[in-house]
Amino acid sequence: MARIRKIEISNFRGIQRLEWLPSRGVNCLIGPGDTGKSTILDAIDLCLGARRNAQFSDADFHKLNVDKPIQISLTVGELDDALKNFETYGEFLRGFDAETGVVEDEPEKDSEIALTVMLTVGIDLEPVWALYSDRAAAQGKFRNLVWGDRVRLAPTRIGATADYHLAWRRGSVLNRLSDETVDVAKALVGAARDARKAFGDQADAQLSAALEIVAKTATDLGIPVGETVKAMLDAHSISFAGGMISLHDESGVPLRGLGLGSTRLLIAGLQRSASATSSVILVDEVEHGLEPHRIIRFLGSLGAKENQPPLQAFLTSHSPVVLRELDGDQLVVLRDRGDHHETLVVGTDDDTQGTIRLFPDAFLAPSVLVGEGATEVGFVRGIDLYRVEQGFASIASFGTALVNVGGGHPDKAYERATAFQRLGYRIAVLRDDDVKPNAGPEQAFLHAGGEVFACLEGGALEDDLFRSLSHEGVAALLARAVDLHGEELVAAHIESASNGRVKLDRILAEIDFAQEVSEENRKILAAAARSKKASWFKNVGDMEDAAREIIGPDLEHADKGFRDFVEDIFRWASKKSG
Repeated sequence: MARIRKIEISNFRGIQRLEWLPSRGVNCLIGPGDTGKSTILDAIDLCLGARRNAQFSDADFHKLNVDKPIQISLTVGELDDALKNFETYGEFLRGFDAETGVVEDEPEKDSEIALTVMLTVGIDLEPVWALYSDRAAAQGKFRNLVWGDRVRLAPTRIGATADYHLAWRRGSVLNRLSDETVDVAKALVGAARDARKAFGDQADAQLSAALEIVAKTATDLGIPVGETVKAMLDAHSISFAGGMISLHDESGVPLRGLGLGSTRLLIAGLQRSASATSSVILVDEVEHGLEPHRIIRFLGSLGAKENQPPLQAFLTSHSPVVLRELDGDQLVVLRDRGDHHETLVVGTDDDTQGTIRLFPDAFLAPSVLVGEGATEVGFVRGIDLYRVEQGFASIASFGTALVNVGGGHPDKAYERATAFQRLGYRIAVLRDDDVKPNAGPEQAFLHAGGEVFACLEGGALEDDLFRSLSHEGVAALLARAVDLHGEELVAAHIESASNGRVKLDRILAEIDFAQEVSEENRKILAAAARSKKASWFKNVGDMEDAAREIIGPDLEHADKGFRDFVEDIFRWASKKSG
């Protein structure tokens, strides 16, 4: 069934201008709040929905500019024979080039036949729906889709009022499951006082195919409706209008009483069954009302893991679970560039896909600080916790997320950071300086607007700590290492780092009696702390605790250069993304 090939929006709410070529399967919009993700879903619904009117106000115009009309155009491909009928739509049939995204009236032979549906709202606030082609516009020709075609093309919207789709009414997913119909009035007259039961008996026969689909879908998705479902008169309805016939479980309880999550999950499954007649589904905040395991089932119902997706889904989400379950080519970052909006596909290269799996929350934040390893990430987390205790706002409140590259070659941090940078994230790298990265990747990253926070010349973070903290701070770190790893291992590391010249007892005596740690012993402790086997703080949790309880409180006594280094990191991390 038809799929949306191109979306064009202008002057609608927060969007001044947008052009987007969505994929034929799952399109999950992510990005900071208030960038227009839900507005795009509303635009699709308003333009392609089966409605004869819609309410608009001045607030629907971008920056209240009512002198410029709202215009929403959806170019639709994969048309069935009825929509390609030349007698009906000949003047409006166009060509879509998937390679270039160009829509034109005189298509190349390899172009796909398409129709463009346009919604325009002018200063009078009256919506006008029409098919559009340059050819027809030049001739002054105007027409809309045949109503039956419009109903078939209309997307299914799953939102807070999802139970709308659990009754047979205009535009509901149940009406798309089969061609079966039922005469409500006749059933009511024949049923008399026992109308509800009598109608249920008739409806079970008249709507059998649809009811079988509902029962199987609910069972597959683990939704408790019993072995059978029934179509019965809904006592909740007060007229003979659409919606009188609704789904009930085997005990006669209306399914509209299901929880929000179960309702959304069931409708997604039913929409898949109805995909032969309607293949576009809109879901705002996928995770709403669903536990993580049911989010996974929900995405599976939409065909997220299938090579040939049965539905074209437009989703929004702020859930790490959703991001972890989807591939990078199903995730689209929406960026507000001022005079236009831009859509950027996250992508599926190894570094990006691996980062999605490990740190999905980072893709939901406006700013990302990439740490070269666990030590750097634990350090920032611990100092952040200490600062919060002192009355500062957490960097999370400013929208800054942390990513742990996990060590490796010195350019790895830039490979991860560049993936975020390409997608418009505000990005910085925190790295050691003991093994320098290649100049090319770092300079390219800086040239593109990234920030780099490097440890002191030639050193790792452990070097900075043992060089810069007060002797009390150094003593506390040493004591913490002994607590974590035992005196024997720490002593062995110190002897190894000093080539047997210095022992733990000597350093402890220096601390106790001289109330100082010599520069030479500071270097030895730093080297010992970085031991490749059982490094003292090469663990996010251990370094986080040390930073919160020891390093943070000692910062005021540390060397100015190190204090400035820490302040620069938090000055960047505590800046709101513009």
